[in-house]
Amino acid sequence: MTVSRFDPAAHARRMRDGGYWADMAFDELLLRAIEATPDKPALVGYRADRDAVARFNWREFGDRVARCAGGLQRLGIGAGDIVAVQLPNWWEFVVVSMAANRIGAVVNPLMPIFRERELSYMLGFAEAKLLLVPKLFRGFDHASMARALQRELPALQHVIVVDEDGEHGFEHALLSGPDRVEPSRPPRLAPDAMAVVMFTSGTTGSPKGVMHSHNTLLACNRALAGRFGLSGDDVFLACSPLGHMTGYAAVMLLGISLGSTVVLQDIWEVQRGVSIMAAEGVTFTAASTPFLSDICDAVAAGAPRPTQLRSFLCGGAPIPPVLIERALRELDLKVCSLWGMTESLSSTLTEPARAVEKSATTDGRTLDGVDVKVVDFDGRTLPAGETGRLLVRGAQMFLGYYKRADIETFDTEGWFDTGDLAYADDEGYIRINGRTKDVLIRGGENVPVVEIEALLYKHPAVAAAALVGYPDARLGERGCAFVVLRPGAALSLKALQAYMAECKVAKQYWPERVEILDDLPRTPSGKIQKFKLREAAAGT
Repeated sequence: MTVSRFDPAAHARRMRDGGYWADMAFDELLLRAIEATPDKPALVGYRADRDAVARFNWREFGDRVARCAGGLQRLGIGAGDIVAVQLPNWWEFVVVSMAANRIGAVVNPLMPIFRERELSYMLGFAEAKLLLVPKLFRGFDHASMARALQRELPALQHVIVVDEDGEHGFEHALLSGPDRVEPSRPPRLAPDAMAVVMFTSGTTGSPKGVMHSHNTLLACNRALAGRFGLSGDDVFLACSPLGHMTGYAAVMLLGISLGSTVVLQDIWEVQRGVSIMAAEGVTFTAASTPFLSDICDAVAAGAPRPTQLRSFLCGGAPIPPVLIERALRELDLKVCSLWGMTESLSSTLTEPARAVEKSATTDGRTLDGVDVKVVDFDGRTLPAGETGRLLVRGAQMFLGYYKRADIETFDTEGWFDTGDLAYADDEGYIRINGRTKDVLIRGGENVPVVEIEALLYKHPAVAAAALVGYPDARLGERGCAFVVLRPGAALSLKALQAYMAECKVAKQYWPERVEILDDLPRTPSGKIQKFKLREAAAGT
């Protein structure tokens, strides 16, 4: 009996026939920008530890990429090799990423907050050949950690350090030699080949390496540019980490693809961030809700208003309606809600024209080249308003998990199960409504986890909260609320249940345990690791 499987070749034909895949490498887009606007600002780098600002026009940026690519080749880095980059939002991150792809190597962006435990797994699994780190960042000695890891990882041949002198320093090892690698047509790294491997956040266990190509990444860029109306005249602020897809794909690569100016801020400090936006004429940025709240607060307190900022891509969690209204009223800023994931990049987005109306109540509608549908647990498509499993497919979908061909990622029609629960409204805008693994079924009754958590956040004593289920012999599961309290506050189970009663919540939905924590376990990108909370609640 023949089992039908997803056909990547047929999928690629559909993406090309639909015009979603451009079969173009970012190196070619870099070359176009250099040829068209050589003297225009390309990269502007702000660092918290120094007053000087690094500025490169497109010609200067291209020169550094060519020299860095030559340096990588001199170290023996070639096609298919993994170049791991654990840097803050520094210009060296952008240069080495473009240089690696120029010679056919694969970039592995890593968050600066990763330490030995995460890095030993990721670098070892990816068999990274080179690791680029800062000497020091936020007081932590990354260079010493990286060299200790190198002794345990046989594939890791090179540790290169930014801000360090000597043969292993970035300037000496990658920029000072005579070798250059100029762009080639066609590019050395084919548009369908793996260009980036980025590890998932690990909300459900060991992280997996998500593979993307130039075609999938550029499909994301083109869709975002079209929805926002972005062009080479825009100025982007990368304040979200480049080690995360928001910063890497939705800001850095998006700016390069358009030939725009990309401004880098390594540590989010709101006063300086707002000043940078005003001084550099920033028109677009992408970040999570706390960044937006910070900007509003800073301007209200007297910081210079970033008058050119017109679009804010906001993802990761529902945006409070009051914040959307405040941003429009005080900043004349349209906040556009987005849903995406490392595997599917930017999948749904509210367009600026309807941001005030839709960003508070939905996570947007599909971008060009993306399809979504909401199905029940038997795979039947659900009508508008009914919550079910969210499936996604299209031009931005990842190639699969690195070295995990055993994981059947897509069904025969190319649908990927996101693990999210969602519903669609009558116009096709979706709203994330929880995670399939977050389903809490108490006595046969589905508890609306997202709604209960929203109420917990509104409690005056609560700074952060998460609701998970734990096993119960009679009811199957009961609900446990893990909460982080505001300074000086207290909260008992009795007080919390009285609050639920005041909110007129059905008693079956009330948490039956409260656990007070100093902080919730989170991934480096800020997502709550509920699997750890479930283990704690179950006593495992």
